[in-house]
Amino acid sequence: MTGLATALRTLAVTAAAGLLAVTGAVAAPAPPASAAPEPKAPREFVALGSVDRTILQEMRYTTAHNFVGEPVDGYRQPLCILTRPAAEALHRAQLRLLARGYTLKVYDCYRPQRAVDHFVRWAKDLEDERMKKEFYPLVDKSRLFADGYIAEKSGHSRGSTVDLTIVRLPVVPTRAYVPGEELVECWAPRRERFPDNSVDMGTGYDCFDTRSHTDDPRIQGEQRANRQLLKGALAEQGFVNLPEEWWHFTFKPEPFPATFFDFPVARRSVAGH
Repeated sequence: MTGLATALRTLAVTAAAGLLAVTGAVAAPAPPASAAPEPKAPREFVALGSVDRTILQEMRYTTAHNFVGEPVDGYRQPLCILTRPAAEALHRAQLRLLARGYTLKVYDCYRPQRAVDHFVRWAKDLEDERMKKEFYPLVDKSRLFADGYIAEKSGHSRGSTVDLTIVRLPVVPTRAYVPGEELVECWAPRRERFPDNSVDMGTGYDCFDTRSHTDDPRIQGEQRANRQLLKGALAEQGFVNLPEEWWHFTFKPEPFPATFFDFPVARRSVAGH
């Protein structure tokens, strides 16, 4: 119990103090006073940090290190927001993983509809391929809709879907992405692709490739075992994996199975919840 308590305290400090350094994100300025009031989240939504301070947060869409190559609309702050049942289920999974020497790390949680709209606009701009080499090296951008990589609606906007991985303890920080740096294929060997303190899952996060399918037969050995560890820990708590993405899980039953929200990812959206 003492070892687990120490791990919890250490992760809480790491998650709180290192979040902005890990993501490299800078909060956007507040909207002008004359702007229409922003929608707020229903009370069923919470900041993950208010439920579990030890889960690491590396919110990729507040940074330029994603398949779009720039911060995504609607992500005002590097903050994981989820429905409370999903957040509490992640907390239970985290406790079990901590006891085994691991911690969860989230890449994306609730996603506003305006962010999904940003993805759609980007996918239709066939000339913008600045991040192709890393995130979709073998996929023609004109095929992103047909192949299911981009859609006009996302389960993330319902608030109970999360993209995440596991990190071995003790946590080694991940360096920040430098815009314009040389890109490496997301399915390259771990020592070659962009460094991530995640255990080796066989591909990086948001890799548009069939190697990202959770049970792709080319993924074997330690990489396959790591995927199964993540899937098993979350399945025990009610999460269902999307077979095409090893990192994508939805808590069931969803509190909002048919509602796609558009409040921004910001502390004010869940203030007081």
